[in-house]
Amino acid sequence: MTEKKFETDFGAIHYWANDICPKKKTLVFLPGLTADHRLFDKQIEVFEKKYNLLTWDAPGHAASRPFRLDFSLMDKATWLHAILQKEGISSPILIGQSMGGYVSQCFMQKYPGEAAGFISIDSAPLKRSYVTGAEIWLLKRTEPMYRAFPWSILKKIGADGCATSEYGRKLMRSFLDSYTKDEYCKLAGHGMKLLAEAMEADLPYVIDCPVILICGEKDQAGSAKSYNRRWAKREGLPIYRIKDAGHNSNTDKPKEVNRIIRNFVRSLQEESQAPMIIKNSAAKNRMPGTSRKIKRDRKTPINGATA
Repeated sequence: MTEKKFETDFGAIHYWANDICPKKKTLVFLPGLTADHRLFDKQIEVFEKKYNLLTWDAPGHAASRPFRLDFSLMDKATWLHAILQKEGISSPILIGQSMGGYVSQCFMQKYPGEAAGFISIDSAPLKRSYVTGAEIWLLKRTEPMYRAFPWSILKKIGADGCATSEYGRKLMRSFLDSYTKDEYCKLAGHGMKLLAEAMEADLPYVIDCPVILICGEKDQAGSAKSYNRRWAKREGLPIYRIKDAGHNSNTDKPKEVNRIIRNFVRSLQEESQAPMIIKNSAAKNRMPGTSRKIKRDRKTPINGATA
C-alpha cells in the first residue's frame, strides 16, 4: 500500500492504495470516528494481493491533520469520490466501520448507482426516522460531555468500550494516544455534530446496491445493536452478528469478518458474470442465487437483526 495525499481547502487528506488494476474489484475501507487506516490492517493483509484496496485517515484524523473542522458528512463523501476519481476507481465496494458506514451512506445519497456494494461494520442507518430528537440533541453536545471526564478515563472508555480483544484494545489505545485530550474532544464532538446534522437533513439515504450488516454481539457503542436490529428488520437487510466482538468487530474477530467480506465480494462477482434484470431497489440488494439476499456462511451466525 502506498501513501498518497489529496489536497482540499480545509487541509490535506492522506490515503493509502495498492496498484489499481481496472479488471479487479475495489474495496474501500473507511474507519470510524477517531480511528485511522490501521483499523483495517487485518483486512488489508488478507485482501491486498487479490483486490484493489483503498483506505484513508479521515479528514482531521491521524496523518490528515491539521484539518479545519467545519465540514459536513456530505463533504467527506465528496472528497472520497474525488479521491476515487483521481485513482481511476469506479464501482467501489464501500466497507465502512461506524462513522465510515455513515460516510458510505452519504456517498450513495450523493452519487446514486456508483457503489457496487456496501458492507456496514458496527455502523447504523442515517435516516431520520430511526432516531429521536433527544438522541440528536445529545449527539450535538458530545464535546462538553467528553471534556467533563479526565483524559485517562476517556482513553480507557474509548479502548475498552470499542473492542473486546487484546489486539483490538491495544490498537484503539494507539489511536487515542495520537491525540491530546483537547484534540480528541474537538474531533469527537465535531464528528457527532456532523452526524446529527446529516440525520436532521432527513434525506432518503437509499442504499441502491447489494448490502450486508455486520455487528458485534458485544457492541457497547451507544444504541448500535438496537439501531442495527431495526435497520435489518425494517428494510429487510441481511445481518451477521459476530460472537464475542465489540464495536470494532473487524479487529476483534478478523478471520470471521474477512470470511464474510470474501463471500460477499464473490457473490458480486457471480452476479456480474450472470447479469439479471433488476426490477426495483429491494431486488437490487439481493445476492444471486439466494432467498435471504446473501449467501450464508455456515460458520457465521446470521440473524434478522443487528447492532
